[in-house]
Amino acid sequence: MDQLRAFTELRVFDILLVAVVLFLSVALINFIVGKFFKKTNFIEERKEKTIESLIRSLTKYTATISFILYLVSQFVENFGSILAGAGVAGIIIGFGAQSLIKDILAGMFIIYEKQLHQGDFITINNTFHGTVEEIGLRSLKIREWSGKLLTMSNGEIKQIHNYNIDRMRVIERVVISYREDPDTVWKVLEQACEKINQEFESCLKRDHQNEIIEPFQLFGITSLNGQFRGYEYTIIGLVDDQLYWSTAKGVRRIIAKTLFDAKINLAEERVLVNQHEKELSN
Repeated sequence: MDQLRAFTELRVFDILLVAVVLFLSVALINFIVGKFFKKTNFIEERKEKTIESLIRSLTKYTATISFILYLVSQFVENFGSILAGAGVAGIIIGFGAQSLIKDILAGMFIIYEKQLHQGDFITINNTFHGTVEEIGLRSLKIREWSGKLLTMSNGEIKQIHNYNIDRMRVIERVVISYREDPDTVWKVLEQACEKINQEFESCLKRDHQNEIIEPFQLFGITSLNGQFRGYEYTIIGLVDDQLYWSTAKGVRRIIAKTLFDAKINLAEERVLVNQHEKELSN
């Protein structure tokens, strides 16, 4: 009885020791990786965060699976032989773990194909919008605009719209009243483009020779009856993806102020009522 108790206590001690070693190993690896990326800058910051997040997820899963296998081996004799020859059990476990395997494979493809990085603003499945906070082998975490943290299994991701892949085109449409002279409106909007290029020159996307690829310009009249109210004009410009949102807000502000100063009227929704119907209603 005493020998059994001593043997049990020894196994418990060994299990706790292995758990502590694995925990400290994971913490040490994550600490080293974090320090390494803080002291280096040969990789873009978003890519560094993505790699760091992946390593954290990988070490956590590896340590957990290793501990579970070690725990089982302490109470099952010839565990290695059983594990190697567990054909039927492997098939059963494989069917049960299909969802997990699907999530892991999907996560690997997302990371390998560089579909997104930590810090990117994305739309998932045309439904969920937010900033990527953590990329794991099994799941993806994004912070929505409201502040909620959404966790989604990688296998459930069918479509990704990434707003932070190198470049973004600001496209602003404005519907002007059909009573306004198109030539006058054209000149005013071109003036707005000049102001935008002056104020947001540093935000414009540049090529390898540091030349601006596409400055803000009036693309043209994109609809002669925009929303059945007037003429739709479109202004476009290619900007750095990380500066897209702040630039887009500034562009709208300049367009609105320029049109206001020039006394250009925007289109308004009007409801025309037949005079005869008015008299009947009265």
